[in-house]
Amino acid sequence: MDLRKLKTLIDLVSESNISELEITEADGKVRIVKSDGTVAVPLAQAMPMMAAPVAAAPVAAAAPAAAAAPAAAPVETGHVVKSPMVGTFYRASGPNAKAFVEVGQQVKEGQAICIIEAMKIMNEIDADKSGTVTKILVENGQPVEFGQPLFIIE
Repeated sequence: MDLRKLKTLIDLVSESNISELEITEADGKVRIVKSDGTVAVPLAQAMPMMAAPVAAAPVAAAAPAAAAAPAAAPVETGHVVKSPMVGTFYRASGPNAKAFVEVGQQVKEGQAICIIEAMKIMNEIDADKSGTVTKILVENGQPVEFGQPLFIIE
């Protein structure tokens, strides 16, 4: 989707009385959810919180990194579905909704398996391979980085 079109949609949602807008086109799906406050304030507060754990984790885990690397190799025995963006990982479409997938569940290529919220936009992430979900590597509501492993499918 064109960035100018996306910005126009965000502006329309922010100026209207609607709280959520979802648009599906041939090249993708966009979901815009309006927050209670202004967009700039929560975004400015969220960025430092996301940056601090990322910066602190490599420093704190520098010593056990050698021990963690061999343990991580057996975990990735199947196909790894990685995060295509930085954001917040959600297993379901809403707080009371059923999770998209569970461990042991069969998935088909193109099936929605999670949502990553980035800049107040909910992005559905699809399975890029058919198979069985053997591991879910991220907790619900946890921040994720670009390229971070999310699921293992065999």
